[in-house]
Amino acid sequence: MSRETRAMQDDDATNPGMLWVLDGETLWNRKAGAADRACSDCHGDARESMKAVAARYPAFDAALGRPVNLEQRINMCRSKRQKAPPLAFESRELLALAAYVARQSRGLPINITIDARTRPFLEAGREAFFRRQGQLNLACAQCHDDHWSGKLAGSPITQAHPTGYPLYRLEWQGLGSLERRLRGCLTGVRAESYPYGAPELVNLELYLMWRANGMRMETPAVRP
Repeated sequence: MSRETRAMQDDDATNPGMLWVLDGETLWNRKAGAADRACSDCHGDARESMKAVAARYPAFDAALGRPVNLEQRINMCRSKRQKAPPLAFESRELLALAAYVARQSRGLPINITIDARTRPFLEAGREAFFRRQGQLNLACAQCHDDHWSGKLAGSPITQAHPTGYPLYRLEWQGLGSLERRLRGCLTGVRAESYPYGAPELVNLELYLMWRANGMRMETPAVRP
């Protein structure tokens, strides 16, 4: 990341992702659904109740028997608690709420805990990271482990530490989720992508967050 991009990210007055965070704060306090409840009615002040929460996701959901990511958790709360329809993946509203919640963890370390319940899903995500896919027959690891710090089509190759999602990409001219980035990579290697919220994507998210354990959350990050 260039010095200019870093400066844009670190200054809330110039970070474009903060526009989504501000929208998320409004949505947090807005009543919705047949229950006529707001997120704040259950969780109170997000600056306290949501501190370090995003740093623990994806997290295991006992009812589903598998991990869910932050966006899925938000939609589950909408359906169960607010009696409201789920928000579409990558919609401005869902990204705004996710960014607002994750913003409360900025500066805190990622803290993914693996136990007997989550271990199989972590291993599935690890396997996906090292598995060659698509017509180009490439694995995530070949770029992000073997050739990080290099460039691909003029863009820097990173180590794929997802410390700042949802993040603002200059290429997108908007905010996007980690799943959007993963789906873009799958398309790039000419592999068939998974739908948003698919267990395969959540497992890969879990592995990527786990390998970034201890790194500081940056949401909303800014990237090229």
